[in-house]
Amino acid sequence: MDNYEYTELLKNISKKMNNITGVVEPHKLQARLKEIDELENSQDFWSDAANAAVIQKEKTQCERKLKKYSLAKNALEDAKELYEMAKEENDEDLISECFSGAQHLEDLIRTMEIEVLLSEETDGNNAILSIHPGAGGTESQDWASILLRMYKRFAERRGWSVEVLDYQTGDEAGIKDVSLLISGENAYGYLKAENGIHRLVRISPFDSNAKRHTSFSSVMVSPEVDDDINIVIEDKDIRVDTYRSSGAGGQHVNKTESAIRITHIATNVVVQCQNDRSQHKNRATAMKMLKSRLYELELENQKAEIAGIAKSEIGWGHQIRSYVMQPYQQIKDTRSNEAYSNISAILDGDIDKMIEDVLIAQNRS
Repeated sequence: MDNYEYTELLKNISKKMNNITGVVEPHKLQARLKEIDELENSQDFWSDAANAAVIQKEKTQCERKLKKYSLAKNALEDAKELYEMAKEENDEDLISECFSGAQHLEDLIRTMEIEVLLSEETDGNNAILSIHPGAGGTESQDWASILLRMYKRFAERRGWSVEVLDYQTGDEAGIKDVSLLISGENAYGYLKAENGIHRLVRISPFDSNAKRHTSFSSVMVSPEVDDDINIVIEDKDIRVDTYRSSGAGGQHVNKTESAIRITHIATNVVVQCQNDRSQHKNRATAMKMLKSRLYELELENQKAEIAGIAKSEIGWGHQIRSYVMQPYQQIKDTRSNEAYSNISAILDGDIDKMIEDVLIAQNRS
């Protein structure tokens, strides 16, 4: 990197920072935090526990966003001052230090850029993620289990917690269905980019002739709905089925019909839960899953209506991402149009950049 390239880099980052400032509006965040402090000092504030919890959540989000904004803004200002001083003193070592810190500065601004993109109402919520293998039997079920491991590892890398809500093993390998509750900062905001069909091309480990196979799995992601989001589901709107748990659970498995499957008749949305020994608890969790899914569907419909397009059904052949293992190794995302060669790392959960590229691309479109 030379002086011209670094100067241009600072100009581009400054433009991005100006855009970020316009969206974040730090002065409004500071004003709101001051209001919350005054509320917390009032006598009646803590008497309403539900309202206090909502305000506390808002406070945490404001503080987090303001902290990240200040970190990025200060880093940019420091870089500018250091570079100007280095040029004035013609200090080659100091100029070299500026160049070496360029990537760190870009990463800080990118992080803040993503923070701005994750500003929709439910982006900060936890996520309910379900994986369903497509046609293809064992091959697709094994692909679904690979995706499951990828998302679990991704959550671990970010310090998020993962709770298995439903798990059905495949007949020979892999999984038939799985649903997870992934809890963490902006979990839904990130994972919503994974909503869609994932395609795998590889030489099948289950084919004695070592032929190449194409497999599909569907990933569905919904925001975990808060209690203050009112979604009315009447008994006549759903069909409830009970069945015996098929996952781990010791002596309890296959002895009682504690697992719950709920079908929303109007939309044909199906959710199921078997993570608890209590049928009542599984039903409550399944209802929460259903509300989350219906809420996410409504958001999708509203976006489609605003954009003036018809919402199409997810179908095989409409993949959002292809993972090609043979004859070459490449992952290609159809929305960002970006290709990635680090397949092993990605399947091990290193999907941050891939997701962020999608979020940025969708914001530009």
